[in-house]
Amino acid sequence: MELLRLGAVGEERPYVRAADGTVHDLSPLTADIDGAFLASDGIARTRAALAAGELPVADVEGLRIGAPVARPPAVVCIGQNYAAHAAESGAEPPKQPIVFFKHPNTVVGPYDEVLVPRGSAKTDWEVELAVVIGKEARYVETDEDALACVAGYAVSNDVSERAFQIEQSGGQWSKGKCCETFNPLGPALIPADEVDDVQNLELKSFVNGEPRQASNTRDMIFTVAALIRDLSQYMTLSPGDIVNTGTPEGVALSGRFPYLAPGDTMELEIQGLGRQKQTLGKG
Repeated sequence: MELLRLGAVGEERPYVRAADGTVHDLSPLTADIDGAFLASDGIARTRAALAAGELPVADVEGLRIGAPVARPPAVVCIGQNYAAHAAESGAEPPKQPIVFFKHPNTVVGPYDEVLVPRGSAKTDWEVELAVVIGKEARYVETDEDALACVAGYAVSNDVSERAFQIEQSGGQWSKGKCCETFNPLGPALIPADEVDDVQNLELKSFVNGEPRQASNTRDMIFTVAALIRDLSQYMTLSPGDIVNTGTPEGVALSGRFPYLAPGDTMELEIQGLGRQKQTLGKG
């Protein structure tokens, strides 16, 4: 089962793709796929409604694919969570999760245009596993309880402007992370209970068709459960929040590849979660 939001920007409607590939209108259950829907057992209710034949089949041919979660309250990000990426960034693997934030309005659809900011010379790509929160996480103590707070997973592109992030930030990474369109998400939200092992998923990225990143979530320094536990000691994670869990090696920051420019394309995929593609435009 895949949860989808389809339609023009600002006019997305909720849908669900069943295991047989048919797409069904989800509006009999909810006006949108958001924190309130996820917090009210929306995924379980969707599954039950599908099984009961209560959701009409929809013709979605030609509809734009939007981000699978509407209006996330927060986008919390983890830096240098793969040892090889920390090394290529010139840093030692962190002993505690590095946390920064993206403005929620950076979240766009998985095929939407990504804008290179004005004055940018170092726009970079980052394939990441996105964790979507479905239940409030507050002072979580165990891995089991942490994973129980997860509604599902999606592909995320933590687009970054490295000069803004490092050279012009005064240590404030978010200055290089919050430019408009800097977080393509999707194509779908995959329920957590349909991902067999979240710590064994392959991640890949490509720029202009050429391979850039190739790794596996088992190489995370801090697992999904560990991240949720840690974050919940310092903040309350709410339904609809997105946690970007870090990127593997193979980004332009390494010096191995050129930075992005208008006209370039990015493609990113995570095993079982789908594939996304963006073209770069001018901001």
